[in-house]
Amino acid sequence: MLKMTPLNQVHRDMNAKMVDFGGWDMPLHYGSQLDEHHKVRQDAGMFDVSHMLVVDVEGGHVRDFLRQLVANNVDKLTVPGKALYTCMLKPDGGIIDDLIIYFLSESWFRLVVNAGTADKDVAWITSQRDKSAPDLEIKPRRDLAMIAVQGPTARTKVWQVIPGAQSITENLKQFQSAVFDQYFIARTGYTGEDGFEIILPVTDAADFWKKLYSAGVAPAGLGARDTLRLEAGMNLYGQDMDETTNPLESGLAWTVDLKSERDFIGKQALLQTPIKKQLIGLLLLDKGVLRSHQRVITRHDNSQGEGEITSGGFSPTIGQSIALARVPADVTVGDEVHVLVRDKQLAAKVVKYPFVRNGQILI
Repeated sequence: MLKMTPLNQVHRDMNAKMVDFGGWDMPLHYGSQLDEHHKVRQDAGMFDVSHMLVVDVEGGHVRDFLRQLVANNVDKLTVPGKALYTCMLKPDGGIIDDLIIYFLSESWFRLVVNAGTADKDVAWITSQRDKSAPDLEIKPRRDLAMIAVQGPTARTKVWQVIPGAQSITENLKQFQSAVFDQYFIARTGYTGEDGFEIILPVTDAADFWKKLYSAGVAPAGLGARDTLRLEAGMNLYGQDMDETTNPLESGLAWTVDLKSERDFIGKQALLQTPIKKQLIGLLLLDKGVLRSHQRVITRHDNSQGEGEITSGGFSPTIGQSIALARVPADVTVGDEVHVLVRDKQLAAKVVKYPFVRNGQILI
């Protein structure tokens, strides 16, 4: 039996094409993945991300616990509502998950973890809690739903649907959040566009979704979400990183604090492991489509070794195929490489990602 979000019937009523996404029954698209992609870039679209899990960590010394649990430094969180993107690592530096942490008070931090790793994450966090901070409460919040509203007009349309929320949220900066009535509203997202991710009670989710739709927010599925996040150069857990890769070789060095004296799980492994690979962007120069797991040949004589595409596809905004790829560390922006597609070597250029942000092509 597939798991279902609180919006499952709403998706079906809107004639969504439903697919199995890591054990969840989720909408792939509502008719046209391409239209949904462009709607988010040009106007506003909404995504059901209720399969992701909110985990509240509460009690005394939560900050001390999170200092050693994750690779980024929660001491950066000094203002209530501020959020931090980070990775949670194994002792060998492998990535258990990437997640967002919100600071709500010194006795309450909120984590949002990926759907496919949620059970594993909760088990890991609980095991670490039992070792070092047994008085903390770990609260998975399946009573909450989450809807992402993204695009240049997203915030304006959310304010239409939640009267009174504008005064509380219009001055939020990126990666800040605020609470208004039953809504937890964060200025975060996974598309490279502005907008809000809204956490609310499961019982209110369907009505809220319908009100957003009436305000002109287009429903968007997993297909558009993937092309949008790829254009924005955002990692997907299970493709661009996993337990066999570390953040320093996954384009996530900016989420790791190695400078402070603070120790955290995986720190020693990161300090002791030489960096041999890196995550880079690719723009296909020949005709074809880049896909994950295709081999990347970085020199004709193969002196630099091979790489592999981790995420690839056609970019609707750019009109060409793009990819993220893990390649040897000495590959540089501007290099030409070759990607093996159906036994043909197609030329691609190494570019700096993100490819698209806030509707603008950056490469």
